[in-house]
Amino acid sequence: MLRFDTIASLRQHLAGLRVSQSIGLVPTMGALHDGHLTLIQQARQQADVVVCSIFVNPVQFNNADDLARYPRTLDADCALLETVGCDIVFAPSVDEMYPAAPSLTLNFGALETVMEGAFRPGHFNGVGLVVAKLFNIVQPDKAFFGQKDLQQVAVIRSLIRNLSFPVELVRSPTVREADGLAMSSRNRNLTPDERDQATTLFAALTLAHDLLADGQTPAQAKAAVGDFISARPAFRLEYIEIANADTLMPADEVLAPGQTAICIAAHLGKVRLIDNLVF
Repeated sequence: MLRFDTIASLRQHLAGLRVSQSIGLVPTMGALHDGHLTLIQQARQQADVVVCSIFVNPVQFNNADDLARYPRTLDADCALLETVGCDIVFAPSVDEMYPAAPSLTLNFGALETVMEGAFRPGHFNGVGLVVAKLFNIVQPDKAFFGQKDLQQVAVIRSLIRNLSFPVELVRSPTVREADGLAMSSRNRNLTPDERDQATTLFAALTLAHDLLADGQTPAQAKAAVGDFISARPAFRLEYIEIANADTLMPADEVLAPGQTAICIAAHLGKVRLIDNLVF
């Protein structure tokens, strides 16, 4: 496995490979877990060359404390990537990716007004900027993202469509711990007691899913989840939304199978957790 820290060196290396080989990109912010490794394995099956980027992107954080707390474990990450057949790690510095403060602003329309867009203003501008830069640097044939960040997937889909990137977006199912908690780099910041309580998030999603399956409306399911979370004072619910799984716009009725997404975000101690289920 090769590691590159500069844009120029990575571009030079990939230029020779691109002539005869397909390239798969897995963008990450590091602190890798089995969910990330599943993406690498999926890319390994679908591309000749697998590139994993590791970059904690400051532009997508609208909370300085969250940025400071984000775990950084580059050496351990590289060791993990070698075990699953990653070919190239791209781990640039902030100065390498942003020699000057970015002046370009991206707006993703209605996606900026709901869920993550509403509660993290500017977040998707930062996501769009860094992914656009990675697409430009790596020029992948396919890019792999996890379903846990379902709204981010919708943003990347919009980015690809609007800027005509010749990239196929591959969405991979959420990888969970044995007790249902969605794997996330931020889980490392939970205390042992908080980790035990964190399964409440998946329980809330399951409750909403079961209520919808029993014929209750999205409004009724959301109200029930609100009551469920309120009874657990360690949590502060940020949102529970039932939406179109592709557009992420709120849905007032259950859509066709696979088209309804139940999305949740809540704070547990100092950690913000998100998750979703597709109904």
